[in-house]
Amino acid sequence: MARGTLADHLYHTDNPPLSWGQGLQICIGAARGLRYLHSDAQGTIIHRDVKSTNILLDEKWVAKVSDFGLSKMGTTTMSKTHISTAVKGSFGPAVVHAVETRQMNLAEWTKSCHRDGELDQIIDPNMKGKIETECLNKYVEIAMSCIDDSGMERPSMNDVVRGLEFALQQHQNCGERNNEDAFATVPGCATNESVQCIFETIFSEINDPNGR
Repeated sequence: MARGTLADHLYHTDNPPLSWGQGLQICIGAARGLRYLHSDAQGTIIHRDVKSTNILLDEKWVAKVSDFGLSKMGTTTMSKTHISTAVKGSFGPAVVHAVETRQMNLAEWTKSCHRDGELDQIIDPNMKGKIETECLNKYVEIAMSCIDDSGMERPSMNDVVRGLEFALQQHQNCGERNNEDAFATVPGCATNESVQCIFETIFSEINDPNGR
Protein backbone atom coordinates (compact mmCIF):
# COMPACT_ATOMS: atom_id res chain seq x y z
CA MET A 1 0.00 0.00 0.00
CA ALA A 2 1.13 3.53 -0.78
CA ARG A 3 1.67 4.59 2.84
CA GLY A 4 2.70 1.22 4.23
CA THR A 5 1.34 -0.03 7.54
CA LEU A 6 0.04 1.86 10.54
CA ALA A 7 3.07 0.60 12.45
CA ASP A 8 5.30 2.47 9.97
CA HIS A 9 3.86 5.71 11.33
CA LEU A 10 3.90 4.79 15.02
CA TYR A 11 7.17 3.06 15.84
CA HIS A 12 10.83 3.83 15.10
CA THR A 13 10.03 6.06 12.15
CA ASP A 14 11.20 9.25 10.54
CA ASN A 15 7.68 9.86 9.21
CA PRO A 16 5.95 12.93 10.63
CA PRO A 17 3.60 12.11 13.53
CA LEU A 18 -0.02 11.45 12.72
CA SER A 19 -2.45 14.16 13.73
CA TRP A 20 -5.33 13.34 16.08
CA GLY A 21 -7.77 13.62 13.17
CA GLN A 22 -5.71 11.27 11.00
CA GLY A 23 -5.49 8.75 13.82
CA LEU A 24 -9.23 8.84 14.39
CA GLN A 25 -9.97 8.30 10.70
CA ILE A 26 -7.55 5.36 10.56
CA CYS A 27 -9.26 3.86 13.62
CA ILE A 28 -12.63 4.29 11.93
CA GLY A 29 -11.40 2.66 8.72
CA ALA A 30 -10.04 -0.36 10.58
CA ALA A 31 -13.21 -0.62 12.68
CA ARG A 32 -15.38 -0.53 9.56
CA GLY A 33 -13.32 -3.35 8.09
CA LEU A 34 -13.80 -5.46 11.21
CA ARG A 35 -17.51 -4.62 11.28
CA TYR A 36 -17.82 -5.94 7.75
CA LEU A 37 -16.05 -9.17 8.72
CA HIS A 38 -18.23 -9.61 11.80
CA SER A 39 -21.61 -8.63 10.39
CA ASP A 40 -21.74 -8.06 6.64
CA ALA A 41 -19.58 -10.79 5.15
CA GLN A 42 -21.16 -14.06 4.04
CA GLY A 43 -20.47 -15.86 7.29
CA THR A 44 -18.87 -14.23 10.32
CA ILE A 45 -15.09 -13.87 10.17
CA ILE A 46 -13.10 -13.32 13.38
CA HIS A 47 -9.68 -11.87 12.51
CA ARG A 48 -7.83 -12.77 15.76
CA ASP A 49 -4.59 -10.95 14.82
CA VAL A 50 -5.46 -7.25 14.67
CA LYS A 51 -2.37 -5.11 15.18
CA SER A 52 -0.78 -2.06 13.61
CA THR A 53 1.37 -4.10 11.18
CA ASN A 54 -1.81 -5.65 9.79
CA ILE A 55 -3.51 -2.31 9.10
CA LEU A 56 -2.48 -0.99 5.69
CA LEU A 57 -2.85 2.63 4.53
CA ASP A 58 -3.53 3.70 0.95
CA GLU A 59 -2.53 6.99 -0.65
CA LYS A 60 -5.57 8.71 0.89
CA TRP A 61 -4.83 7.30 4.37
CA VAL A 62 -7.78 4.90 4.14
CA ALA A 63 -7.16 1.92 6.42
CA LYS A 64 -7.38 -1.68 5.16
CA VAL A 65 -7.35 -4.72 7.44
CA SER A 66 -4.94 -7.39 6.16
CA ASP A 67 -3.43 -10.81 6.96
CA PHE A 68 -6.19 -13.35 7.52
CA GLY A 69 -3.88 -16.29 8.22
CA LEU A 70 -5.26 -16.79 11.74
CA SER A 71 -8.86 -15.82 11.01
CA LYS A 72 -11.69 -18.05 12.11
CA MET A 73 -14.96 -18.61 10.26
CA GLY A 74 -18.24 -18.58 12.11
CA THR A 75 -21.90 -18.02 11.37
CA THR A 76 -23.93 -14.83 11.41
CA THR A 77 -25.98 -16.23 14.30
CA MET A 78 -23.14 -17.18 16.62
CA SER A 79 -23.25 -15.47 20.02
CA LYS A 80 -20.42 -13.90 21.96
CA THR A 81 -20.32 -16.91 24.26
CA HIS A 82 -19.39 -19.15 21.31
CA ILE A 83 -16.57 -16.99 19.97
CA SER A 84 -13.04 -17.83 21.04
CA THR A 85 -11.30 -14.68 22.25
CA ALA A 86 -7.98 -16.39 22.97
CA VAL A 87 -5.00 -14.32 21.87
CA LYS A 88 -3.46 -15.56 18.62
CA GLY A 89 -0.60 -14.37 16.43
CA SER A 90 2.64 -12.70 17.41
CA PHE A 91 3.38 -10.82 20.64
CA GLY A 92 3.14 -7.18 19.77
CA PRO A 93 3.74 -4.70 18.22
CA ALA A 94 1.74 -2.75 20.83
CA VAL A 95 4.71 -3.42 23.11
CA VAL A 96 7.55 -1.06 23.95
CA HIS A 97 10.67 -2.85 25.17
CA ALA A 98 12.89 0.09 26.08
CA VAL A 99 10.79 1.30 29.01
CA GLU A 100 9.96 0.25 32.53
CA THR A 101 8.08 -3.04 32.89
CA ARG A 102 4.64 -1.55 33.62
CA GLN A 103 4.73 0.42 30.35
CA MET A 104 5.79 -2.42 28.02
CA ASN A 105 2.30 -3.71 27.21
CA LEU A 106 0.41 -0.62 26.08
CA ALA A 107 -3.06 -2.04 26.72
CA GLU A 108 -2.21 -3.06 30.28
CA TRP A 109 -0.46 0.25 30.91
CA THR A 110 -3.56 2.07 29.67
CA LYS A 111 -5.75 0.06 32.03
CA SER A 112 -3.42 0.86 34.93
CA CYS A 113 -3.34 4.59 34.14
CA HIS A 114 -7.10 4.67 33.69
CA ARG A 115 -7.63 2.98 37.04
CA ASP A 116 -5.27 5.42 38.76
CA GLY A 117 -6.60 8.53 37.02
CA GLU A 118 -3.32 9.04 35.15
CA LEU A 119 -4.25 8.63 31.48
CA ASP A 120 -2.61 11.96 30.72
CA GLN A 121 0.70 10.05 30.95
CA ILE A 122 0.05 8.04 27.77
CA ILE A 123 -1.08 10.82 25.44
CA ASP A 124 1.43 11.42 22.65
CA PRO A 125 3.30 14.64 23.52
CA ASN A 126 2.70 15.82 19.94
CA MET A 127 -1.05 15.80 20.63
CA LYS A 128 -1.23 17.33 24.08
CA GLY A 129 -3.29 20.50 23.97
CA LYS A 130 -4.63 19.61 20.51
CA ILE A 131 -7.50 17.27 21.40
CA GLU A 132 -10.99 18.52 22.12
CA THR A 133 -11.96 17.39 25.60
CA GLU A 134 -15.33 15.83 24.72
CA CYS A 135 -13.75 13.98 21.80
CA LEU A 136 -11.04 12.59 24.08
CA ASN A 137 -13.66 11.54 26.61
CA LYS A 138 -15.56 9.55 23.99
CA TYR A 139 -12.44 7.99 22.52
CA VAL A 140 -11.14 6.76 25.86
CA GLU A 141 -14.56 5.38 26.78
CA ILE A 142 -14.55 3.31 23.58
CA ALA A 143 -10.94 2.19 24.01
CA MET A 144 -11.46 1.05 27.59
CA SER A 145 -14.59 -0.90 26.68
CA CYS A 146 -12.74 -2.62 23.81
CA ILE A 147 -10.01 -3.98 26.09
CA ASP A 148 -12.36 -5.21 28.80
CA ASP A 149 -11.20 -8.60 30.08
CA SER A 150 -14.70 -10.00 29.62
CA GLY A 151 -15.69 -10.59 26.01
CA MET A 152 -19.34 -10.21 26.97
CA GLU A 153 -18.65 -6.65 28.14
CA ARG A 154 -16.87 -5.54 24.98
CA PRO A 155 -18.95 -3.61 22.41
CA SER A 156 -19.90 -4.84 18.95
CA MET A 157 -17.87 -3.42 16.08
CA ASN A 158 -20.99 -1.57 14.97
CA ASP A 159 -21.06 0.24 18.31
CA VAL A 160 -17.32 0.92 18.04
CA VAL A 161 -17.71 2.44 14.57
CA ARG A 162 -20.59 4.66 15.65
CA GLY A 163 -18.70 5.80 18.74
CA LEU A 164 -15.56 6.64 16.78
CA GLU A 165 -17.54 8.49 14.12
CA PHE A 166 -19.16 10.54 16.88
CA ALA A 167 -15.73 11.31 18.36
CA LEU A 168 -14.49 12.43 14.94
CA GLN A 169 -17.50 14.71 14.55
CA GLN A 170 -16.71 16.28 17.92
CA HIS A 171 -13.13 16.82 16.79
CA GLN A 172 -14.23 18.45 13.54
CA ASN A 173 -16.75 20.64 15.30
CA CYS A 174 -14.04 21.95 17.62
CA GLY A 175 -11.86 22.78 14.62
CA GLU A 176 -14.72 24.62 12.93
CA ARG A 177 -15.52 26.62 16.06
CA ASN A 178 -11.95 27.77 16.37
CA ASN A 179 -11.09 28.05 12.64
CA GLU A 180 -7.96 26.01 13.25
CA ASP A 181 -7.22 23.66 10.36
CA ALA A 182 -3.91 22.70 11.95
CA PHE A 183 -5.65 22.19 15.31
CA ALA A 184 -3.23 24.16 17.44
CA THR A 185 -3.89 24.66 21.15
CA VAL A 186 -7.32 26.26 21.41
CA PRO A 187 -9.94 26.84 24.12
CA GLY A 188 -11.95 23.69 24.74
CA CYS A 189 -9.09 21.34 23.89
CA ALA A 190 -7.63 19.04 26.50
CA THR A 191 -4.53 20.18 28.40
CA ASN A 192 -2.37 18.22 30.82
CA GLU A 193 -4.30 19.60 33.77
CA SER A 194 -7.77 19.13 32.32
CA VAL A 195 -7.00 15.58 31.21
CA GLN A 196 -5.88 14.69 34.73
CA CYS A 197 -9.14 16.07 36.16
CA ILE A 198 -11.28 14.35 33.53
CA PHE A 199 -9.86 10.92 34.17
CA GLU A 200 -10.18 11.25 37.92
CA THR A 201 -13.89 12.08 37.70
CA ILE A 202 -15.78 11.26 34.51
CA PHE A 203 -14.02 8.02 33.64
CA SER A 204 -14.49 6.57 37.10
CA GLU A 205 -18.05 6.00 35.87
CA ILE A 206 -16.85 3.44 33.33
CA ASN A 207 -15.91 1.11 36.17
CA ASP A 208 -19.05 2.03 38.10
CA PRO A 209 -22.12 1.59 35.86
CA ASN A 210 -24.35 2.92 38.65
CA GLY A 211 -22.62 6.28 38.32
CA ARG A 212 -23.69 6.74 34.70
